[in-house]
Amino acid sequence: MSDGRLPARRRWVGWTIGLLAVLLLLAVGWVAVRGLGAVNDLQQVARISSQLKAAVGAGDLDRAEVHADSIAHHARSAHELTSDPVWQAFGVVPWIGPNFTAMSEVAALADDIAQEAVTPVLDAAGGIDLSSLGFAGGAIDLAPFAEIEPPLASAAAALQKADRSARQIDADAVLPPLADAVRELRSTLTQATTVVGTLHGASVLLPTMLGGTEPRSILLAMQNNAEVRSSGGISGATALLRAENGRVTLVQQGSSADFPRLDVPLPLSASTTALFGENPGYYLQNITSIPDFTEAAPLIATRWQDRFGTPVDAVIAVDAVMTKHILAATGPISFGPFVADEDNVVPLLLSDVYATVDPAQQDGVFAAAAGAMFAAAMSAADPKALVSALAASSDEGRIRIWSAHEEEQKVLSASTLGGALPTDSDAATYVGALFNDATGGKMDYYARASVVTAVGVCEGEPTTQVKVTWTNDAPADAATALPEYVTAAGWYGVPPGSTRTLIAVYGPEGATATRIDRDGESEPVQTTTLGSRYAVQHDVTLAPGESTTITVEFQGTGAGARLTEVAHTPLVDEVEIRHAELRCGS
Repeated sequence: MSDGRLPARRRWVGWTIGLLAVLLLLAVGWVAVRGLGAVNDLQQVARISSQLKAAVGAGDLDRAEVHADSIAHHARSAHELTSDPVWQAFGVVPWIGPNFTAMSEVAALADDIAQEAVTPVLDAAGGIDLSSLGFAGGAIDLAPFAEIEPPLASAAAALQKADRSARQIDADAVLPPLADAVRELRSTLTQATTVVGTLHGASVLLPTMLGGTEPRSILLAMQNNAEVRSSGGISGATALLRAENGRVTLVQQGSSADFPRLDVPLPLSASTTALFGENPGYYLQNITSIPDFTEAAPLIATRWQDRFGTPVDAVIAVDAVMTKHILAATGPISFGPFVADEDNVVPLLLSDVYATVDPAQQDGVFAAAAGAMFAAAMSAADPKALVSALAASSDEGRIRIWSAHEEEQKVLSASTLGGALPTDSDAATYVGALFNDATGGKMDYYARASVVTAVGVCEGEPTTQVKVTWTNDAPADAATALPEYVTAAGWYGVPPGSTRTLIAVYGPEGATATRIDRDGESEPVQTTTLGSRYAVQHDVTLAPGESTTITVEFQGTGAGARLTEVAHTPLVDEVEIRHAELRCGS
């Protein structure tokens, strides 16, 4: 006869399930409470960071230190709340786990940045007058830069590490609000890494490059985006600067007319010759076709030295679009019959000049513009705005710097300012698109481009797909409405109004192109390697209003990496970059 009790085994199972249910409820409650606390802490970090930025910008370092301490407190709290064993256990739960992991990683990054980057930046800020950044009377006081270099080095290293870690967080695997927060974190970190890295580079390089130990000769090469080259545009206008004890003066200007075709070309790499023949070796204007500035810059320096006899210590290449950033900081300038500001300077330099100024007089106008721009920059009323303008230009790839001095060049080569081809790493794998005009006019003012990447697996192989769309957005009546100097009037075999462009697409290091087409069709292409990257180049001619899409799929080493970034030639208009879902063979 039963005594009404369950068998011991069933009672044990029931107790166990009940205990697990209670523990699960307690765990859920625990992470919910800690999660709410962590969210509040991270919101406080975001709010106070804005106040910190304003305090530093105003030069109020006492208030900035209070904000920095508060940020550190909240960041450390968020990190502690999201790093205990219960929270970590929820990170392996299917579907919801990535959200816990991502939040924990964001909190850890905030803590690291607060401890390892914010304080060193404040230390650096205390070593230099934030209202002038060393500018005084048209010169730069170089003495403080040696003092601020160590803390900026620490901050730059911490931000680079955090930037790499942020890129590893899989935003696509988490809920939309958290995904948006992760993407915002990445964007903010990238901006901070660029700005602090630029400042650190300046603290290392400026004391010597601006003549702190001996006078330096710096060659400025101004690139015209209306006739596009790999690094921006043809380098038709040049200027020699003299730097001594932080004071920079304009010594001499040159134009393409000063550099006729050489009888014997300068030596070029095999990859450059494969893509462009020997033209970069014959013509100064074509040297910037070379995508690696560490190869191009010494050739530019050689051309100047051979022509004028002045040894060159450094080469700085900038493009015309950079001028809008500079004028946003300095205000309007006047040159010739023109008044330029941040809104009209790009169309003025890259389009209006050709419609209103006789070709024989255009070099003089560009020289006057360069002189006015240089004078405005060196007498900037707001040096901080000027530094921000330079940082924005650097971020867009519109400044490249090379030094003939080995120690300086080592620093430059490790930064984007050096203009070398990118290097793949755990943080990112790179693909690229290079554009070079073969029309012979100034039609690339109307060029538009977009690049779409997709990664995944095709036929069992890791695959990276790159789609480059190129558009000639010139008016339909360009052949007659635009000046002959702009259309090239068929001088090089291209119908007026049409554009001819060499478009090179390169893949991840070690990968090979397994599929190549243009608008779904195969056509003859040039192939070469850029270092360990496979490159494919199409020769494209487009009438006004026409577009074309080039698709290249890469497989092998480096292909299929989730964190794929795009390097590209800077154009007049920003190149649209998108990442899409991989559809093999389409």
